[in-house]
Amino acid sequence: MADSSPTPATPATIVRPVPLKWRHRAAAAAIYGCGKTLMATWQQEFTDRTGILKQSDGPPVIFAVWHNRLASCMIAWHGYVRHQRPDGRLAALISASKDGGLLANVLNRFGVHPIRGSSSRRGRQALLECSTAIERGSCIAVTPDGPRGPKYSMQPGVIALAQITGAPIIPVTVQIRRRVSLGSWDSFQIPLPFASMHITFCEPIHVGRDTGETQRAEIASRLATILGRD
Repeated sequence: MADSSPTPATPATIVRPVPLKWRHRAAAAAIYGCGKTLMATWQQEFTDRTGILKQSDGPPVIFAVWHNRLASCMIAWHGYVRHQRPDGRLAALISASKDGGLLANVLNRFGVHPIRGSSSRRGRQALLECSTAIERGSCIAVTPDGPRGPKYSMQPGVIALAQITGAPIIPVTVQIRRRVSLGSWDSFQIPLPFASMHITFCEPIHVGRDTGETQRAEIASRLATILGRD
């Protein structure tokens, strides 16, 4: 079988993420402050069906969550996973665009290491960086329909990452009561103050190294079904 590991990018082919200007860094600081204030008011309930998150020395995993639920991800990580794995680390795959830079700056303030890239920009480099992070013990958060959608449409990156690394995919579903949805492509969901949410860590999905194209498509379809829709 041919080696499916990503080929390292040479210096001549490396694509740099779009850098942030000062006003975007200021906006990220404001979003972080507002987010911390809002998070303190949210009521959270967690369901863990994974069987592995409660293992303090458990293996790194790949969290998959729809793009419009990103506002709830820090609750999922800090409110539950870090209590099970106090030494756990999280990296997140974020677009290399200017908007992605803003989100990456916000997540970095929450203690999440951003890895910049998508299927359309820095894809190979980002896959290599994600693989390296998992090898070093970090969990990875991926939005399978990001960064451009269409909404709830699976992109191949999360399946490829699981196949290359052997890390299980943990689908994360989020139900929010009292929220607003923005007019963005993904109808981004923001919980209102004192909103309640139920976050479920679903059963792990494993992708073998010898998984073929048809099986990968079936796994992607199953993952999309588990994540659900509005």
